[in-house]
Amino acid sequence: MKAFRSMLVILLVAAVGIFGAQWLGQESVRSLGEVIVRAGGHDYIATLPQAVLALVIALLLLWLVWTLVSAPFRSWARYRRKQGRARLIDGLQALDVGQWQRAEKLLQSAATEKQARPIALVAAMRAAEARDDSSAAGQHLQQLGTADPALHALHSAERWLQQDKPLEAITALDVPSVQPLPPRGLWLRTDALARAGRAEEAYGQLGALRQQQALPSNAIAALETRLALQMLDEATDVNVLAARWEVLPKTLRVSPEAVARYAQRAAGLSWNDVALRIIEQTLDSQWDEALVTLYGALPVDKLDSRRASAQRWLQSHPDSPALLLTLARLANGQGQWAQSEEFLHRAIAQGAGPEAWELLGEGFAAHGEDALARQCLLNAVRQRRNQDPLPLNRRDLRQQIQDQAVAEERDEHGFPRLKG
Repeated sequence: MKAFRSMLVILLVAAVGIFGAQWLGQESVRSLGEVIVRAGGHDYIATLPQAVLALVIALLLLWLVWTLVSAPFRSWARYRRKQGRARLIDGLQALDVGQWQRAEKLLQSAATEKQARPIALVAAMRAAEARDDSSAAGQHLQQLGTADPALHALHSAERWLQQDKPLEAITALDVPSVQPLPPRGLWLRTDALARAGRAEEAYGQLGALRQQQALPSNAIAALETRLALQMLDEATDVNVLAARWEVLPKTLRVSPEAVARYAQRAAGLSWNDVALRIIEQTLDSQWDEALVTLYGALPVDKLDSRRASAQRWLQSHPDSPALLLTLARLANGQGQWAQSEEFLHRAIAQGAGPEAWELLGEGFAAHGEDALARQCLLNAVRQRRNQDPLPLNRRDLRQQIQDQAVAEERDEHGFPRLKG
């Protein structure tokens, strides 16, 4: 089939040539114009079509001569490209199996080929880093700057982050010549901003990260939570804190972890009413032991109102060790050690753990009961070692039974509510 097609093309070209020659030989062609070339005292006259055809033939001859002359050079270039690709493949395979020196040598040789140069330099840098040769890795990175500025910026930022220098990483990624950043560059810049204490700017890049699918969806969700909490921690005044709280997604604003961070930062900025109110509103809608513990541990006054709220929660959560521990802290802050002690014993009975024993020991020590204080601290140590605590000598059987007792829960019809 190919032979038939070739023969057909040759016949068509021959036919066109024959008809073209006959047409050029006719006198009517002269009416299209003539070209006169005077050289060496002689005039060369040809019709315009004949002159154009002669020019085309001359150009074809020149192209043929150039092709024949440059053929050895093209063959040598193809050979070098082929060798460069072979060295690149061998170098990547050596890098993959851990032959660092051989890989670096092959990749350095492959970097002489223009097309393979960027990826070869990156792989050679990886091989040098695997050998713990920072000097060689830096040289490869410097050479990468002239071969591919975008790759140079990405790997420079990565190395700065490894050295815990986020500001230098941001500077490397903000070079105008590498904009817009690829997905990996966006992720590196987000990480650098977060490490540099600029979580609000990093949070603003989440949309671009989602659009370019730089990270899996679950990783972006975790990153959003981490940056949001860091934003709250970095708020410098109450106005900034309120503004950052409002831009958070609703699902995050109702999470106990975010509420705890918001309340802690608000208390740190002396915005005490808001700190207490946000915790109270959250606990009224969803119970969280860690949030209850924070409610009692916040360095905020208003002990009476806080204790009243805790007493109200105790009716619906009588077996909460965190709530009992919070009540003990608040009672102790009000100077009511006897009630604080009772709450601590109840908290210990409900599994409050070493922290309750430590608070109880501190209370006994403050009131001059050193033997009981030492026993409480010993029990705290024993519980941290997963050992059973020793009973206190001063607690009789009736008091121990009272510690274990939990108020009965009833539903709206007055019937006892069973556990579970």
